[in-house]
Amino acid sequence: MSPSLQLSDALSTACTRTIRNAVDFFLKKQHADGYWWADLTADSTLESDFILLELWRHAPVNGVWNPPTKTRIEKAVRSILARQLPDGGFNIYPQGPSEINASVKAYTALKLGGVVLGHMDADDARLVKLRERIMAMGGLQAANSYVKINLSLFGLFPHEFTPTIPPEGMLLGRLIYEISSWSRAIVIPLSIVHSMNPQRPVPAGFTVDELLTPGVSLEFPNDEGFFSMRNFFLKADKVLKFWEKYGSKSLRQRSIRRAESWILERTRYTDGVAAIYPPMMYVIMALDLLGYPKDHPDVREAEQQFFNLLVDDERGFFFQPCFSVVWDTAIAAYALAESGAMPQESLERAADWLITKEVRRKGDWSVKRPNVEPSGWYFEFANEYYPDIDDTAQVLLALAGAKGTHAVQQDETIKRAVNWLLAMQSKDGGWAAFDVDNNWEFLSSVPFADHNAMLDPTCPDITGRVLEAMAACGVPHDHPALRRGVDFLVRTQEADGSWYGRWGVNYVYGTFLALRGLQAVGESDREAHVLRAGEWLRSIQNADGGWGESCASYDRNTYVEAQSTPSQTAWAVLGLIAGGDTTSSSLQKGIEYLMETQRPDGGWNEELATGTGFPRVFYLQYHYYRHSFPVLALATYVKAKSGASGN
Repeated sequence: MSPSLQLSDALSTACTRTIRNAVDFFLKKQHADGYWWADLTADSTLESDFILLELWRHAPVNGVWNPPTKTRIEKAVRSILARQLPDGGFNIYPQGPSEINASVKAYTALKLGGVVLGHMDADDARLVKLRERIMAMGGLQAANSYVKINLSLFGLFPHEFTPTIPPEGMLLGRLIYEISSWSRAIVIPLSIVHSMNPQRPVPAGFTVDELLTPGVSLEFPNDEGFFSMRNFFLKADKVLKFWEKYGSKSLRQRSIRRAESWILERTRYTDGVAAIYPPMMYVIMALDLLGYPKDHPDVREAEQQFFNLLVDDERGFFFQPCFSVVWDTAIAAYALAESGAMPQESLERAADWLITKEVRRKGDWSVKRPNVEPSGWYFEFANEYYPDIDDTAQVLLALAGAKGTHAVQQDETIKRAVNWLLAMQSKDGGWAAFDVDNNWEFLSSVPFADHNAMLDPTCPDITGRVLEAMAACGVPHDHPALRRGVDFLVRTQEADGSWYGRWGVNYVYGTFLALRGLQAVGESDREAHVLRAGEWLRSIQNADGGWGESCASYDRNTYVEAQSTPSQTAWAVLGLIAGGDTTSSSLQKGIEYLMETQRPDGGWNEELATGTGFPRVFYLQYHYYRHSFPVLALATYVKAKSGASGN
């Protein structure tokens, strides 16, 4: 036996030991019902918004703010302060720079918390330093529209300088379904709140005027020129503001009632509207303004679902943006099934649980696909109106390897989900997250679209995962939908050989999923686009053998290096193997990195955010990524080296 083969065999044997340790870790973490579920964490903005919501829910009386939730507010203040950077500001991803929106939100929340707790005011050294950092970044005028809207609800920013969000949009047919599902869920309740211009009370003398940059206009900036869509929408906003003052009051009320009905309908069969933090917060506000008493069942339900997102225990005090349980379970089950080391009973329980979460009702997606039978999976425990394509593809991958106790039911479920996924392909051949052909680019120029998430365009990462899932479920490689998906990936490859990752950070994520999808549907690893992707992955490997990528890559539109992480190293390893590389020193070093960084308990540590919510705006830490993806990478490597088919 040659030395290289001996080394290969030894590495595979060591991989197998590492996998078994990880399997033991997952066995201990599996819930009795069969699922895996880890925390989903973000930045300080959720805790900051919570304090503002408490100001809404428990308003000051005669200028004195004495809320019954002082203890929670104090914990939120401590949680926020724990993340203050040395320069005084707050970032939106670990090890990132100060960011204006997070910093303004933190300043407002901390100053409000100081009013309640009595030990921090505008002269506090921490607030002084934070204020200086905010001013260096452009002051309050540089914040996005959602920050300004939230402040305007309390008279802390002039309402006339916030973008109009007209509820009359509810009367314009399918228009609301041309914006992304998450923006739709935010904008509809917010349209009620903002249109009523509530001007809720604040503590006596409270203001954030000190964050305004002197001499800088409060008007919306127009950096696209006179003959631009941006300028068109800015002019339209002035018309809408005129309408707000002098338009039909009956039409406004009709619009608000339509929005109210839409919201209430989407609180059924779900854990809050869209099951995500921002809409749930605005629904609480909207129901209040609509006159619902505090003991009304819908109000109680809205508040209960919102506070279910709160973690307040030995892990700390923080809000999750949503629950990632279906996603966590699907990735873990897929990886563990691929490992071949997971007990069948455990995989059965995971598969059975996932099957119970299949969507069987029509949701927002059906507006464009009215004749398609409902199927698919959502992200959370319950979110029937919003199954998403990415979760559905990942669950199908899990069910292809993890067999439940009811084979016929599982087969029927898989068939429905495959048909649903095929129906959700967009015209360009790719797949998006929640909707079909959600790509009206001009809508990104509306004034309240500066959260960078107005649309839900097709993307390489989801398209690659869908192709892999279709192949795993037996869809022929020559199926027209799959060939169009391949064409989409070839067209969207970056000049350097990578692919953009919309839902994970970033080019490493997009590249691994594109390569996995191409391999699964029979694309030759001798194709130029596959070879270029492999070369790119090898070129960005860190000296320690791992891979890492910063969230800053979204800001610079190119790969930005970062310290190695288990999840991104696993993605790179998976990408290399999918591209036909089973022997390079880069691959070997990546495998060694994963083995060497495993903890004694079988898991891995990871400090950086590798998940993406809204590029350049909101990032996520999926706390099972660091565990699940290394297992998948190591298992895939062992199969590749043993000559097994792998996927």
